[in-house]
Amino acid sequence: MYAVEMQHITKRFGHFTANHQVDFQVHEGEIHALIGENGAGKSTLMRILYGFYTPDAGQIYINGREVKIQKPSDAITLGVGMVHQHFMLIPPLTVTENIILGKEETNRLGILNLPLAAKQLTELSQTYRLHIDPSAKIEQVSIGFQQRIEILKILYRNAQIIILDEPTPILTPQEIDDLFKVLLQLKSEGKTIILITHKLSEVMTISNRITIMRHGKIVGTRETKSTTQTELARLMIGEEIGPPISKRPFIAHKDILIMEQVSAKGDRGVLAVRNVSLNVKEGEIIGIAGVEGNGQSELVQVIAGLRPFQVGEISIGSHSLSPTHGHQALAHIPEDRLRFGLILDFTLQENLILGRQQELRFRHYYFLQDSETRSYSSELIHSFDIRPEELSLPARNFSGGNQQKIVVARELSKNVPLIVASQPTRGLDIRAIDFIHNSLISERNKGKAILLVSSDLGEILKLSDRIAVMYEGEITKVFLTADTDEREIGMYMTGAKKKSA
Repeated sequence: MYAVEMQHITKRFGHFTANHQVDFQVHEGEIHALIGENGAGKSTLMRILYGFYTPDAGQIYINGREVKIQKPSDAITLGVGMVHQHFMLIPPLTVTENIILGKEETNRLGILNLPLAAKQLTELSQTYRLHIDPSAKIEQVSIGFQQRIEILKILYRNAQIIILDEPTPILTPQEIDDLFKVLLQLKSEGKTIILITHKLSEVMTISNRITIMRHGKIVGTRETKSTTQTELARLMIGEEIGPPISKRPFIAHKDILIMEQVSAKGDRGVLAVRNVSLNVKEGEIIGIAGVEGNGQSELVQVIAGLRPFQVGEISIGSHSLSPTHGHQALAHIPEDRLRFGLILDFTLQENLILGRQQELRFRHYYFLQDSETRSYSSELIHSFDIRPEELSLPARNFSGGNQQKIVVARELSKNVPLIVASQPTRGLDIRAIDFIHNSLISERNKGKAILLVSSDLGEILKLSDRIAVMYEGEITKVFLTADTDEREIGMYMTGAKKKSA
């Protein structure tokens, strides 16, 4: 008997079939990884299991019994919980209020006993070593802390089947270790865990079995001990991934980005960037590593001209950057493509020239030249392998990976000396990640200066020539990549090592 069995599941969105006749089985008490490219259908399948979507066809069995799951409350009643990639927490509320929301227990008079709930949560957190402060507000705690809260929220509801959607991209190596210890403890207690992830190294470390999806179908299930990362990658994309572009040896050239003692305030009016001095040279990638919320986002916004800075000096090439105005001498891949990188109701063609529509090559007096913009857009579509190749299709209809390619194609095609890339591969599949990594290395080899901000330390180590660690708004250490590793960087990211640079 399986803890979860899904038979012949089909789900359509208009003319698009996200899941086609999917059969998926998970044993009780195992950690089962579900992998595949962006748009393969794995998140859709798990959202059906959790009641976000209802299938157009198929059956679901929980512990051998056929069930109907039409909304999340049905799933919760059946012992199914889900930690989403984007956390479902309310920032102004406390940890306790968020965890008990929807499952509030009151006395006979209908009065909520928050102290009792906080005591129960403290005991639960100690059992699973998910240490929390029940009275802290969500807006005051780290991303890693928020993930603990999401897991406790599921355990508080006594979930026996736990789904985690991309749980590790925002965590430090130490936090990932802690998470895996919790998952192993849950498994030892007989709980069933389904892990959606793109990180094959983590799949091989933590899972018992692996199911691979491609184009909305199951293409295979493997025992983890009997497979390899190479086989999994081939099953995911249907072919072998080519070798990466080689990085040319770094030779120190002139400085392109120069920052001297720059400080800037965050949205709450307190300093988020503190006395940052940094330089990025021509033909160099500098990676910014740090736990999210330590000033990286604000630093990028300052450089891109989206946030004023209070003190300090910034120059790009020979041009000084005004504290309150942007600069056109850079390309910016923002951390949130949906909010800052695309206009979702604009077409693919319109998004590919967004911000460049004033260039003479695209204009005829006051009007855009459709033939020129079409020709230019078609070149980018071919060069960056954007799919589908439909110029008139709105950006919202593309998969996450292809939306990111639209942004990357537009920004990397600019003839500018500096590229600022913030979380360029977050949530993307192995093929899209490989493509964007190669694109950034290619631009570096051409002599571009690149500032890379990423919460993925593997990505930072792979691409960067130097690595700067940010903690509480400051650059606390700058490493040559060859002289460090994930563990040492992680210690600086969490403030375990004092400022030494």
